[in-house]
Amino acid sequence: MTAVTPATIPTDYRVAVLGLGAMGLPMATRLATALTVHGFDIAPARLALAADAGITPFDSARSAAQGVNAVLLAVRNGQQLREVLFGDAGIADVLTPGAVVIMTSTVGIDDVVSVAARLAETGVQLVDAPLSGGPMRAGQGDLLIVVGAEPSARAKASPVLDLLASTLSIIGDKAGDGQAFKTVNQLLCGVHIAVAAEALALAESLGLDVESTLATLSAGAAGSFMLSNRGPRMLDAYTEDGAEVLSRLDIFVKDMGIVTAAARSFGLATPVAAAAEQVYLLGQASGLAAHDDSAVIRVIAPRSSV
Repeated sequence: MTAVTPATIPTDYRVAVLGLGAMGLPMATRLATALTVHGFDIAPARLALAADAGITPFDSARSAAQGVNAVLLAVRNGQQLREVLFGDAGIADVLTPGAVVIMTSTVGIDDVVSVAARLAETGVQLVDAPLSGGPMRAGQGDLLIVVGAEPSARAKASPVLDLLASTLSIIGDKAGDGQAFKTVNQLLCGVHIAVAAEALALAESLGLDVESTLATLSAGAAGSFMLSNRGPRMLDAYTEDGAEVLSRLDIFVKDMGIVTAAARSFGLATPVAAAAEQVYLLGQASGLAAHDDSAVIRVIAPRSSV
């Protein structure tokens, strides 16, 4: 893994951001500080917000993608990735040969490898660049981005990646390498969130003050980013409105499914990851799919008063 030195940004560089949701809009807003940004979203209100932020709004993904150097995609899964590129209203056939598609989501290795091969037939390269960090960090250019792509593709995508990332690491020279790294990353994240929920539920059952327990745990050897980040939201999970949704629970249903499927393909046992996956699946089945992933504590301790 190698760190990257920021490149000089061309003054005529154009990037299309397709999807201006919780992550897409702050990323597009950040990019608009130095680049010409085309934006598209199916929600008119999001397009209006984009226009206020200096982003040029378009009425379709195809029109937004025409004539750009790069397209930034944040999709939920491989099916959506294929649909936005190759579906009935897909953008692949309007992209300029030599352009790059920057894929920022976690969708799994196989989907990215197959899409990259299909795009290559049109002269377009795919940059596999899954990221970590929430909307606030996206708007500040403070994301962690790991990249798997050919060097020529990375060079074309560098104006976008350099603006969005405070930590930008090259994990490999082909599409799919970024997904491989993110699969490992999500194994740890998914397990850490689930075990943080177990720990706080146990603390409450033992009669401890959960807020002070969380603060003390976070300062010691048992602390982790996920405990410090999700722990306070777990304290809100039982309120009427629940915790603010910053990362949906069903994202980890998807991601832990990717983790366990990848492990099985190599005959590798991942019993802890598999147990965490079941917790997220139970959360989804109990109606928590659209809740913040911190709501997983309600699966572990459904009657807790934390």
